[in-house]
Amino acid sequence: MRTPVTIIGAGLGGLTLARVLHVHGIPATVYEAESSPAQRAQGGMLDIHDYNGQLAVEAAGLMDEFHAIVLEGRQALRVLAPDGTVLMDKADDGTGGRPEVQRGDLRQILLDSLPAGTVRWGHKVSGARTLGEGRHEVTFADGSTVLTSLLVGADGAWSRVRPLLSTAIPEYIGKSVVEFYLFDADTRHPAAAKTVGGGSMIVPTPGREIFAHRETGDTLHTYVGLSEPQDWFAAIDFTDAAGATARIAEEFDGWAPELTALITDGDTAPVLRPLYALPTGHRWDRVPGVTLLGDAAHLAAPNGEGANLAMLDGAELGNALAAHPDDIEAALTEYEQAMFPRSTEVPTFEGAEILGIDSGDTTAQGLIKKDR
Repeated sequence: MRTPVTIIGAGLGGLTLARVLHVHGIPATVYEAESSPAQRAQGGMLDIHDYNGQLAVEAAGLMDEFHAIVLEGRQALRVLAPDGTVLMDKADDGTGGRPEVQRGDLRQILLDSLPAGTVRWGHKVSGARTLGEGRHEVTFADGSTVLTSLLVGADGAWSRVRPLLSTAIPEYIGKSVVEFYLFDADTRHPAAAKTVGGGSMIVPTPGREIFAHRETGDTLHTYVGLSEPQDWFAAIDFTDAAGATARIAEEFDGWAPELTALITDGDTAPVLRPLYALPTGHRWDRVPGVTLLGDAAHLAAPNGEGANLAMLDGAELGNALAAHPDDIEAALTEYEQAMFPRSTEVPTFEGAEILGIDSGDTTAQGLIKKDR
């Protein structure tokens, strides 16, 4: 008898798993802390790669829906020096293998593909414990519990399921990103809009980066990368939007005004996002009835692969369970043996050497690849 699957987390990885299981007729329930799909914004753009993320979309049977949300022209890439000199200007000729979509749109097509009631919203996990014989109990913040014989932690960096398998805790990587938005950029911020172009733009320098991309319409989404300890950011009062913006802009004094405008002209309060990672090569011994996927399993510094890998994890786990319907442990072993090495393989950005980006600087490459 096929065992229903309990998935913690309704991100892209967890939803992909639920969808692939549904395609194969295997029931699953997804528990999500957010109260609804609209509780918070789902982040910016994602480039979905033909060698991992798109394979997951295909396994989910959603390629037509995926093509319908692709934003044309967004694979264009410009790389500039701090003085505004263009170092690389690559047009989107329609042949690239990394089409861009809005993360929220991708999540929505996955949600729409699942039977009603698959996702149980408003279920924040407070802990999980092993009961033996492959069974586990998950406890929610409201005191309710659920018992399961197949538990999947798809609950991100601070997974509540991970402690069942590993003592690893994410550590700060020494860099944070501060986000800004510029709306109606073509009319209200024309110089910045022209500089970014129709796709993405990055200015990579040691310890200081500005990356921006054009989202739906003429919205510009800016990520400012700063290599500083957490105490440095703690000294900035981010509740004072104007003051925090001015402090971040100080770090780019002397840069071209069309670049610093991506910070100083922001239409939203700056949002600080510290970057964390699990130990490289994080893995665990097989524990009956439980596994992890996505950031819960292999949180890394931004490297252009995070969301894509999470989706591929979900698809491959779903396919493994479908291939071994009467042997959960065989399915989980097969999945983990493929997932562990895959999560450590980071393709090098083709222009890294030309642009002076160290091949090991996955954060700079990840900003170029626009996955995080």
